[in-house]
Amino acid sequence: MTHDIDALNSVTETLIDSQKGYAKCCEVVDDSYALRSNFQERAQKRLNLVEEFQAEVRTLGGEPETNGSVVGKAHRAWTSFTTIFSDDEKAAVEAIDDGEEFLAEKIEHVLAKEPLQPRTRALLQKAHADARDGERFADALEDVL
Repeated sequence: MTHDIDALNSVTETLIDSQKGYAKCCEVVDDSYALRSNFQERAQKRLNLVEEFQAEVRTLGGEPETNGSVVGKAHRAWTSFTTIFSDDEKAAVEAIDDGEEFLAEKIEHVLAKEPLQPRTRALLQKAHADARDGERFADALEDVL
């Protein structure tokens, strides 16, 4: 169970970063209601995943992660900084694309190296599918921006 708790908490930290990233992008793209609305929806979806991961950690007898990572905080700061010098929407979408790719790769690494219980594996696979969906969303937006 310790492997499961560690795996879930590690990914939870990155999910928190992702949720905060989507929320930050909502602030950056305030001129585009459709884009802001989509970012808000994705931020809420990530928050729901965070809560599912935290609940499972508690079920397994662990203490859930409640903070994002230092790397995630730096990434959000970089996103804010780069929007000063470039098109806000484009910079936000590029940041989302990078973050989603990082999240998906992190989950793939966890799934490949750890012997995990079925419920843990299912949650990780759900988060992975969501990250890949976010990456496709960002790629599609990059093509039109």
